[in-house]
Amino acid sequence: MAGAAAQRLPFGFSPCPNDTFAFWAAVHGEVAMRGLALEPWLADVETLNERAIAGRDPLPVTKLSLPALARAPHYSVLPAGAALGFGCGPLVVCRETSPLRGLADLATARVAIPGLATTANLLLATFAEPVGELVPMPFDRIMAAVADGTCAAGVVIHEGRFTYRQHGLRELADLGVLWERATGGPLPLGVIAARRDLPAPTVRDLGALLRGSVAVARAEPLRPRAYVRAHAQELADDVCDRHIALYVNDYTEDLGEAGRRAIETLLRHGRERGLLPPGPSPFREDA
Repeated sequence: MAGAAAQRLPFGFSPCPNDTFAFWAAVHGEVAMRGLALEPWLADVETLNERAIAGRDPLPVTKLSLPALARAPHYSVLPAGAALGFGCGPLVVCRETSPLRGLADLATARVAIPGLATTANLLLATFAEPVGELVPMPFDRIMAAVADGTCAAGVVIHEGRFTYRQHGLRELADLGVLWERATGGPLPLGVIAARRDLPAPTVRDLGALLRGSVAVARAEPLRPRAYVRAHAQELADDVCDRHIALYVNDYTEDLGEAGRRAIETLLRHGRERGLLPPGPSPFREDA
């Protein structure tokens, strides 16, 4: 357990099952890291993105989508905690009865997205340009907006991959598969980032703390269950379990060279196409 004199840093992450599972140990003092403790600051990822981009009172440690990271150069990526992998990308969905047949049909459509600074929106801009109208909204409202006709299509993330059919929707495209085919590598959806003004030893300790937290959860998956359930009350247990199994993997525990390369590839891709601003390396080599 962290001692009373530990430096307490607010840590922004989402209430989604993969995050609460992966970071339960880190925010409950279950990983020994003398002198450092994390206080949870839970919010939807687009809320975290917007706070980081605005730069006003930025959280010391926070989850970020890749486009938000590109627009918040005062953050650098930590080596653990990322949502990255194969078969985990955003889906474009429409109603079962929709006349839409492919991404080209979105040129005149209203499309719900989970936020302008999300990786989902970056991928949509990459593979479905142009889109008639983007309609940003909280990710958990997208399927209903498509089902009731407010939007012709929507980009679903998180547990939406498993539940969209329950809303009378069908898959129009898997943006993650398109990315994997184009690059041959995994898709980086989001990362955990630390402010660049933190001392290098603190950043190294944060990386070790998160790596240890993910390792504890993967080794003893029943221990975080109550915390996961407390923040995912509307999700069935099997959906939570599938969500965690998909988004918490070896890359979450440690990015490694393949994970770092995937992040650099997505950022370079976005910058070369004018979709992201130029910026420094996402990594801090002194930490």
